[in-house]
Amino acid sequence: MSIRNIRELGDEILRKKSKEVREMTPRLQTLVEDMLETMYESYGVGLAAPQVGVLKRLVVIDVDDGQGPIVMINPEILETSGSQTGEEGCLSVPGKHAQVTRPDYVKAKALDINMEPFEIEGTGLLARCILHECDHLDGIMYVDKAEGPILNNEEE
Repeated sequence: MSIRNIRELGDEILRKKSKEVREMTPRLQTLVEDMLETMYESYGVGLAAPQVGVLKRLVVIDVDDGQGPIVMINPEILETSGSQTGEEGCLSVPGKHAQVTRPDYVKAKALDINMEPFEIEGTGLLARCILHECDHLDGIMYVDKAEGPILNNEEE
C-alpha cells in the first residue's frame, strides 16, 4: 500500500465524469487499499478515486461510527429525504470549509470490494459523506454548493 497524491481544486481531473468499474482487478484492489491509506493519513472521512487522479466510479468512506471502512464501487443514489446544513470540507480543498445543505437521509446501492451488490442507508455525517463523495464521481465539488464564503479553517 502507498499514499497517493491528492489532487486539489483547479486540477481538471476533478471536474470530469468518472467511468464505471467493470471488474475487480489486482490493480483496482491496490487502488482501494491505497485510497484507504491515503484517506486515513490525511484524516479524511471519505475519498473518491478522481481525487487521486483515477477516473473510476469508486469511493471509500469511514465516518468512524464503528462499522469500519465502506467501499462503494459504481455507487448510485436511490433515495434522499430531509435536510441538514453544516460545515463541509474536502481533502481536495485543503484548509478550507463552507456551509453546505444536503439531504439528511440517503439510500444508495453499490458494489463492494468483491463486486457484490449491496445497499446502504445513512443519516447525518454518513449521508453527507456518501453524497459528497458521489458528487466527486460526476465532477461536482462542495464549493459548487457552498452557501456563503469558503473560509479558511481558522475562520468562523
